[in-house]
Amino acid sequence: MARNYRFGRREVDLVVRRDSLVAFVEVKSRAGAGFGSPLEAITWKKRREIQTVAAHFLATRPQGDVDVRFDAIAVIVERDTPVKIEYVPDAWRIDR
Repeated sequence: MARNYRFGRREVDLVVRRDSLVAFVEVKSRAGAGFGSPLEAITWKKRREIQTVAAHFLATRPQGDVDVRFDAIAVIVERDTPVKIEYVPDAWRIDR
């Protein structure tokens, strides 16, 4: 549905839909494990920003009755090693 969707200075990498499910997906990459897992870089602050962007997206582009999910994709690129991709559906829930 969208790639690099922005609301102000905030952004979500992907907005995808399958049937009645809309997923907001954050993609993080690292060149090796020296700075930790890419998933660790999705902090509570980043999750809150993505949730704000998701709310704006849904308010300005009504989707009808849908389920919303927040997913994450980790990409690790290391020299002389195949790229590693980890997909985490439902990576976090909305904080209430």
